[in-house]
Amino acid sequence: MAKNLYEILGLNRDASDEEIKKAYRKLAHKYHPDKKDGDEAKFKEVNSAYQVLSDKTKKQQYDQFGQTFDGTGGAGASGFQGNPFSGGFSDFSEANGGAHFEGMDIDLGDIFGSMFSGGGSKRGARTKKGSDIAVDVEISFEEMVAGVKKEIRLYKNVQCDKCGGTGAEPGVKIKKCSDCGGTGRRQVSRRTFFGSFAQVVTCPTCEGSGEISDKKCSKCKGAGRVKEYENITIEIPPGVENEETLVVRGKGEAGGKNGIDGDLYINLRVKSHPDFKREGLNVFYKLPISFSAAALGSKAEVPTVDGKVEMKIAPGTQSGTILRLQGKGLPQHYGGRRGDQFVEIQVITPKKLSRKAKKLLEELEEAL
Repeated sequence: MAKNLYEILGLNRDASDEEIKKAYRKLAHKYHPDKKDGDEAKFKEVNSAYQVLSDKTKKQQYDQFGQTFDGTGGAGASGFQGNPFSGGFSDFSEANGGAHFEGMDIDLGDIFGSMFSGGGSKRGARTKKGSDIAVDVEISFEEMVAGVKKEIRLYKNVQCDKCGGTGAEPGVKIKKCSDCGGTGRRQVSRRTFFGSFAQVVTCPTCEGSGEISDKKCSKCKGAGRVKEYENITIEIPPGVENEETLVVRGKGEAGGKNGIDGDLYINLRVKSHPDFKREGLNVFYKLPISFSAAALGSKAEVPTVDGKVEMKIAPGTQSGTILRLQGKGLPQHYGGRRGDQFVEIQVITPKKLSRKAKKLLEELEEAL
């Protein structure tokens, strides 16, 4: 029985896009396999639910039909509770992005298309996509300001380097699958609750690739992919937000047998800074100055994200006064404007005074 995607993320069906995003980040962080108490199965389940509910088109399909239809017309994540077709489908599965019927992969888009058009789809072979991967990457405040390249090491399915992803032993002739004519799909007739109609299923002979060989690759056993470590360099642009997610296309799990590689989702964690506080592109800093500097005016050296700058303190400046350093904030993604730095003046009152200092202050108080 397929789980409700909203329930997986702990949400109601009327959850906003921001609520969906926050719930996903929280659960992905909680169940990440690299954590001590992580849960890989839960992590994949949460990631799968988010991929549907964060996509407007897929979310609309899911809300309307209880499932999604992928780019090839196949059924994706299912939200049906139980079996809606008493004489037909036995189970809905998210594993292959499609539903299963008597052990075969069924294209629900083709089924419903067949019902109303009288015929099956003429589309070519289904291109299988590898699973997406999500990882947490922590960067310092300084790395966030300047942008940084990070190398991460992942153990995942990668394209077989021996056969190049074809699944065939090198040197062996690859030919068109005779059972499906190279389309990767076969049309069969089925009787269901709605009556008899044509269905298009993935060809079991070539597994949807449309091609077969006389000998499978000895390294990947015909799968077109193998499990190996891969070092991936990711480029993090300046000014990213804490808990922002970057997408690196094609760096997820390999699709196998000429399939499309999945995507890599980078969940960023930006460390806090002891002195700077961030709000959007703006930076806030508290500058302590002496009573005399505030009263008489002075010049102060102020740290910024680009280094120290000199700032003028006007005579009579009060504690709590906020001064602005224009253009000294954080950079916007991929160029564009910069934020500002706001400096809050904190006048420090001395706790201990010498007799001379105390007398001078008393004289100043009388003069005022």
